[in-house]
Amino acid sequence: MVNEAIPVAEGEVKYKDNVVLSIVNLATQEINGIAGISRNAISPAKRMFNKKYHKGVVLEFVEGGVYVDVYVRIKFGYSVRDVAFRVQENIKSSIESMTDFKVQEVNVHCTEVVFSNDEEVV
Repeated sequence: MVNEAIPVAEGEVKYKDNVVLSIVNLATQEINGIAGISRNAISPAKRMFNKKYHKGVVLEFVEGGVYVDVYVRIKFGYSVRDVAFRVQENIKSSIESMTDFKVQEVNVHCTEVVFSNDEEVV
């Protein structure tokens, strides 16, 4: 799916959903304390009917902007509040610096605390 066209001097720029999804995934993984994005954060039934849900990330595009929900797994020993704040800031700055979208809101949902490095990151 291609989102709204952004007018430029001699044409327009269009972004596919997967471009913004990639930015969100990378911006989340850059933060210390993140064990991974929780790809099974919501039930299979809800995933099947929620067209905006993509592997632990929900994007909602509005005119010129985007709302982001990201479901994360946090490593034990890190402050959930601090990690979530850093994820919010990094997602916002990454999207706004790499695209023409204005980030309206970033919601971080902690779905799990990972207690050891041996646990598989999903």
